Amino acid sequence: MSNSQESDPQSEQPRAQSRHRALLAVVAGAVAVMLVALFSAFFWPGWGMNKNGPAGRTHRNEAARSVPSEPSIKAEELPGNASALLKAMPDSVLNFARMDVVASEDWRSSKPLEEYTVKYSTGSTGQEVVLKVAQWSSGEAAESQYDDLAGRLQGAQISRGDVKVSTNTTGRYVVREDDSRSAASSSSSTAAKGGQSGSVGGDPKAQMHRTTALWRNDTVVFQATGVKESVLRFYRKFPL
Repeated sequence: MSNSQESDPQSEQPRAQSRHRALLAVVAGAVAVMLVALFSAFFWPGWGMNKNGPAGRTHRNEAARSVPSEPSIKAEELPGNASALLKAMPDSVLNFARMDVVASEDWRSSKPLEEYTVKYSTGSTGQEVVLKVAQWSSGEAAESQYDDLAGRLQGAQISRGDVKVSTNTTGRYVVREDDSRSAASSSSSTAAKGGQSGSVGGDPKAQMHRTTALWRNDTVVFQATGVKESVLRFYRKFPL
């Protein structure tokens, strides 16, 4: 006689249920890992995105092309008898090229040694920056004129602070955006008082929404006026 042993169906059932639960746990764990990976790829900063790949490079290149750093037009020559101050005016600042240069007297009441109005242009209408620059015989006289001009500026303050050369403070600066509708009419009256003056490319809208950056560097005062984007880019890169 053969002595064979038959399996008990009731004893197999708990083992099958245990294997089934283990399989479900493995599947659930795999799904959780996939969900975490997908979430990280789309929501975690920089994860799952190849910033050095073609898409990342294209985005950076397009951003760089949208704001040119070199002028597309040639700067105008300075007069043959240009002073040292006028010669210090750069040919270009980013894509703004130096164009018209004229002697001016808008600040004559404060008796500067010399004063000029210099227009910088990108070649596109409405993006011009009008730079007024003058020099005084002392830093105190220049500071007095800066304080007077700063007190006349209208509009919301964008920025202000100290002008530093190396570690030395040589002056102060302030930037204001004037979006009032009275800006165009007030510019002529302030000019008569020795304050800010001049239009921005003759565009009334540019006057209504003009931004002015004013700064003093030792004995020289600068005032750059134009539309906000142009002025902010210009004054931050101006070398003096």
